[in-house]
Amino acid sequence: MENDMSRIIVETMVKKALKDLQDSPERSTRNLVDMALHFSEGRFQRSFFSTAQTMLENEQSSYYRLIKDIAGHVDSEKILRFGMNIGYNSCTAGARQIRKEEETCGYNIPWAIGMELDPQRMLDDPSSYHSVITQGEKLGIYTWMLFAHGRMPECMALMEAHPDDAFILFCEPEDVSLAVIDSASMVDQLMLAVQYTEGCGRIFDELRNRKLLYSAYRYYTDEDVDEIVSGDFFSSVEQVHPVFSALIAKPDCSESAKEKVTSYVESVRKEQIFETVVLELGYDNSRIDSIISDEPALTFFYSNGCLYTQPNEEERESMNLFKNDLEPILEKAFKKGAARKPVNIL
Repeated sequence: MENDMSRIIVETMVKKALKDLQDSPERSTRNLVDMALHFSEGRFQRSFFSTAQTMLENEQSSYYRLIKDIAGHVDSEKILRFGMNIGYNSCTAGARQIRKEEETCGYNIPWAIGMELDPQRMLDDPSSYHSVITQGEKLGIYTWMLFAHGRMPECMALMEAHPDDAFILFCEPEDVSLAVIDSASMVDQLMLAVQYTEGCGRIFDELRNRKLLYSAYRYYTDEDVDEIVSGDFFSSVEQVHPVFSALIAKPDCSESAKEKVTSYVESVRKEQIFETVVLELGYDNSRIDSIISDEPALTFFYSNGCLYTQPNEEERESMNLFKNDLEPILEKAFKKGAARKPVNIL
């Protein structure tokens, strides 16, 4: 992927734009979006950059402040590598490959895959995770949302071995030691996502001081909806300067609660209220999937290797990531015309 001529051209233009951001973030951002829209070929790129172009017509947009903050406080090489891997490898070349595969295979391929990492397997058999990522790359999947439960050094080694991919590593505050931050600083295609909890501000301060690319997230249930839609959570979390602030519905969260949260997230994102990009992770992940493909294929594997959609014991075995290859699992789970509604995955 590094030697792809189209990627080289795009990367050259992005490097120049990143330099210009330091002097004039507003003008440089608009120019970059206009240029990206002009050269966009795929559905996702056209949709994304058209929306961005419209939003940036608002000169008071909080996203200008966010972009200026990122340009001034994040290592430019990390912005470049993560941005190219997710923007070009995944959402451009990868999306093109996914659509080509789907034309003949008869099933939906996700743009990104989420995996809950098993600490013991990470220690005893890391090759099983390397194999999954390599299989995904062959299908056009270059974005991975990994949920860590410790074993952070092994996580870093896993991601370093796949330089073409973009990784979002979801972790708890207690997992983010100074040694972990040292290791994370060596992985340019990584965005750390740290759970936002009481007293975790010092961790975000350290990530910021080290010029790392990071985001924040929290789980929610029905009981949290009022706090979320009041804006209190996002007003608080934007103080630690995350690029993204993601909400993840817990398994017992009702559909009505998720709909309220999703509606609120969409409205404040459109109004550009907060100096962080707010997400409802399940909804927004599926939305990107629906643009890249015709149908969403929200794909998440639990630590035991089972796909979250497995309906019965028989299919549980056939959809286990550590007992079967990725392609036949996707073929069985996401046949065309039988798209599943997004569900709570954690």
